[in-house]
Amino acid sequence: MQHARAMKFEMPASIPMSLQSGPFRVADALAAGLSERWLRGPGLSVPTRGVRSWSVPETLLDRARSFATGVVGDFAFSHITAAQLLGIPLSYSVEDDPRLHIIRPTTANRVRRDGVAGHRGLELREVVMVHGLPVVAAPDTWVDLGELVGPLKPVGLDDLVVAGDVIVNRLGSRRPLKAALERRCRPRGKVTLSHALIWVRVGSRSPMETRTRLMLVRAGLPEPGLNQHVISRDGLWLAWSDFVWKRKRVVGEFNGREFHSGAEQEAYDEARRLGLVDDDWIVIVVVRDDVFESAARDAKLREFAVALGVDPSGLDLIGAAPQFLAPRQFAPPRRPRAA
Repeated sequence: MQHARAMKFEMPASIPMSLQSGPFRVADALAAGLSERWLRGPGLSVPTRGVRSWSVPETLLDRARSFATGVVGDFAFSHITAAQLLGIPLSYSVEDDPRLHIIRPTTANRVRRDGVAGHRGLELREVVMVHGLPVVAAPDTWVDLGELVGPLKPVGLDDLVVAGDVIVNRLGSRRPLKAALERRCRPRGKVTLSHALIWVRVGSRSPMETRTRLMLVRAGLPEPGLNQHVISRDGLWLAWSDFVWKRKRVVGEFNGREFHSGAEQEAYDEARRLGLVDDDWIVIVVVRDDVFESAARDAKLREFAVALGVDPSGLDLIGAAPQFLAPRQFAPPRRPRAA
């Protein structure tokens, strides 16, 4: 009861509207006549130095907005934070990073605060506004993810291909990724980024579709058309399929649990499959284990090979496995040391 009376005593008679809609700067509150004692009280959250909030910021967007409220000078959210704000998929190990990644110009000091990873080089990157926040643009963010590539680091080759596929689908071309990579002078992870770019395609609509495509092509199977309409011999629309080999009349479908479970969806998928089969299409379904489990992967690749008229004995079953590092032969030769 005493605590309630104390809070009532501390609450200002009126709070400016400009401070009521979200996080606010302590300097603005003091200028509006609010007391330091109230600003230090238990009724407010302190998301970062010099900022107060009416509630504890829980989402990434809320935390980013709180930080942006108090920052001074040019900055943008970058690296993992930029990827998250842009909706670029990352590996689980990267998603667990709770820090806000902030980049400032090379001439400025890195941001050094609890819960923040500071970077420099803002002038080398394109910035876009996302939910009213400055964020490093997707192509430059993709290049920045190269800093997280390597042994004992959280991002691998296939992760970069997945992220690249998402970006080029939005932009309609691989050229922005290539341009962003070429603008940098010896960026970290350049070898892996350069190799990943070779595998990036416009067309994949999910991370697992990308990983399935990589499995198929690395094994030595012909590259499929991605997310294409399938038309019957009579000119009727039959389906929209993930992987299409029109000349061979073969389609592949990745069925994830999230979108292909439940009686109604299963009935729809089966009706769709029967429609394709009735028109002499071969339908091959891929699930997650077919990509990540070696025995299931080998069996699925042989199934595709037979359907596509490829000799299964010639498949590169080892090379079809998920890849974390760029092949050694792709790395540029090192300069010999001076005698």
